[in-house]
Amino acid sequence: MKKYIFILLAFVGFSANAQINTLTPGTSAPDFKLKNVDGKEVSFANYPNAKGFIVVFTCNTCPVAKAYETRIMELDKKFAPLGYPVIAINPNDPEVSQGDNFDAMKELAKAKKYSFPYLYDAGQVITNKYGAKNTPHIFIVSKTATGNVIEYTGSIDNDQQNNNPERTLYVENAINALRSNSKPLVNSTKAIGCTVRRKAVK
Repeated sequence: MKKYIFILLAFVGFSANAQINTLTPGTSAPDFKLKNVDGKEVSFANYPNAKGFIVVFTCNTCPVAKAYETRIMELDKKFAPLGYPVIAINPNDPEVSQGDNFDAMKELAKAKKYSFPYLYDAGQVITNKYGAKNTPHIFIVSKTATGNVIEYTGSIDNDQQNNNPERTLYVENAINALRSNSKPLVNSTKAIGCTVRRKAVK
């Protein structure tokens, strides 16, 4: 019986994701005001001096998200001082994925000593606005005269196992291009990782 319940939940999650459209480079980046693991609300406005943002939809439970956790932390360490901080958002519905509830998020952020906010997206409103479909799923955002704009979306690199010295660093390359007042040569890749655990979209 448990097997059939798991299959049903997986099918529901897949069906819900199929109805979500991922935002593409050149489109406006939706702002948000979400609760951080410290209980305070965070939005783009919390970073008045930022040049842009590395918005990453990630979670506690996905093996791929876990594999990229250190690399996400390294991105914040490297690029936050240069004006591109990481903002992490947990896209999973905690009723569907119980290991992604707010208390579990707080425990993980404390244990790993996150230097960036880890936000709880109640009702998956922002997750759906961005169209995040995997964990992790990256959206690089830049500040422009006309507002916040998505410059890159997809994966962090093409080396899930983190053992290829010749891997392509998509996020780093994109931000380096932006810092040179250029557009990323590669502005979209396929996000890899676990499917976002969504309730059925009504």
